[in-house]
Amino acid sequence: MAEFDPNRRKFIRNTAASSGAIAVAKIATEAEARSVIQPSQTTEPSKVNVLLRVNGSEHQLLVDSRTTLLDALRERLHLTGTKKGCDQGQCGACTVIVDGRRIASCLTLAVMQEGHDITTIEGLGTPNNLHPMQAAFIKHDGYQCGFCTPGQICSAVAMLDEIKAGIPSHVTEDLTHPIEMSPIEFRERMSGNLCRCGAYSNIQEAITEVAGVSR
Repeated sequence: MAEFDPNRRKFIRNTAASSGAIAVAKIATEAEARSVIQPSQTTEPSKVNVLLRVNGSEHQLLVDSRTTLLDALRERLHLTGTKKGCDQGQCGACTVIVDGRRIASCLTLAVMQEGHDITTIEGLGTPNNLHPMQAAFIKHDGYQCGFCTPGQICSAVAMLDEIKAGIPSHVTEDLTHPIEMSPIEFRERMSGNLCRCGAYSNIQEAITEVAGVSR
């Protein structure tokens, strides 16, 4: 059996004490580092001036460069007829007409539409002077909750103009002749506008009446 060596015990005790002191110092240093307030790395979003021509009137706006056309219409110009549905371009509730073409306003930036003619549901007609498509939707009860209706109407108006301009769809069979106004064309071209109430048949009746064709 080895003899007791006081120097050995003293060495172990001192080593343990030193290790503990180092660990405590390290913890204290880390805690102090965490307590230091880091300077803010955020910057103010860039603002840009944009001139939007909406429903025949010009509007000068100072907006965040990331502002969508949908938010500019609703939040800045208070044209709340254009609805925010999925905010991903999948439901069609935010459809407006730009230079005669229908677009999802949630998928384009306001700054990208400067110099273009933008038409919202408010610009198609008034209660005393309805657009034919608006009147047809009322006649055929082409809405229930009404949330998707502005987008449906804007889309339907531009859709009929697309057919008149000879723009084909997925179901257009003959590209060498004028495209026929037909229910199958209407259904295909309106498929991007969702109606969660299921008023599709009434919407089709309204569109076919305006187009002047039978179902």
